[in-house]
Amino acid sequence: MVGLHFPSGLPSIGETVGPTRLASILSGIIMCIFVYKLTAFLSLLCFKSYSKLNKAEKIEWNNRGFSTFHAVIVAAAAFYLVLLSNLFDEDSQDESIVNRASNISNFVLGISVGYFLSDLAMILWYFPALGGLEYVVHHGLSMYSIFLSLVSGQGQIYILMVLFSESTTPFVNLRWHLDVAGQKSSNLYVCNGVLLFLGWLVARILLFIYFFTHMFIHFDQVTKIFPLGFYSLLFVPPVLAVMNLIWFWKITKGLIKTLSKAKRHSQ
Repeated sequence: MVGLHFPSGLPSIGETVGPTRLASILSGIIMCIFVYKLTAFLSLLCFKSYSKLNKAEKIEWNNRGFSTFHAVIVAAAAFYLVLLSNLFDEDSQDESIVNRASNISNFVLGISVGYFLSDLAMILWYFPALGGLEYVVHHGLSMYSIFLSLVSGQGQIYILMVLFSESTTPFVNLRWHLDVAGQKSSNLYVCNGVLLFLGWLVARILLFIYFFTHMFIHFDQVTKIFPLGFYSLLFVPPVLAVMNLIWFWKITKGLIKTLSKAKRHSQ
């Protein structure tokens, strides 16, 4: 790493939102609408408890359906792009690691912008039924950061690292589904709680430690990112990291409570 110098000047973002990027964002919005309706249709056929839910619970049930779908897609794509492909391999090309992007990574980021836009719109419309202020902050910062990286083509390795943390979302959503379905005492609920704890520890705590370490090691390249993107990269991830720590503390307390109840029932 060559010194901690900060970028100067205010160069414009490298690329504007073109038709391809707009199409990927629109695809993300359409995906959310389609999966929302599909979740309602399949849940009515497959889950007896769904028909017993009130209107607000059905809306959140369906909302969490497309939340889970998005999480699985982007987490798998992020894992492939960062670890399995050679896109961000140190020795694969001469291009700075913070300037590397591909059609696949652009499409994934566009899909996520569409998702966060759709989910944030629902959160605000039904506020605070689908989530409080912390969800607004989380989604707003996430959408802002992803959009900057998408239109500039810079810092995508770090955005994809953060998107991999969405791999914990299916466990969060399953916990809620089991709760409203009256399955809090089931073995599946307990197992999901353990997996949520472990997944959060790996994907949202340890991964963020690696994230900041990687940024520090490559800081000479990070400073070459356009100024707004650079300072956003210094501000947004620490905020998300703090939120993840707070939620991890709540998850830990919830797991301890769940395991204690399961132990008492088994005696």
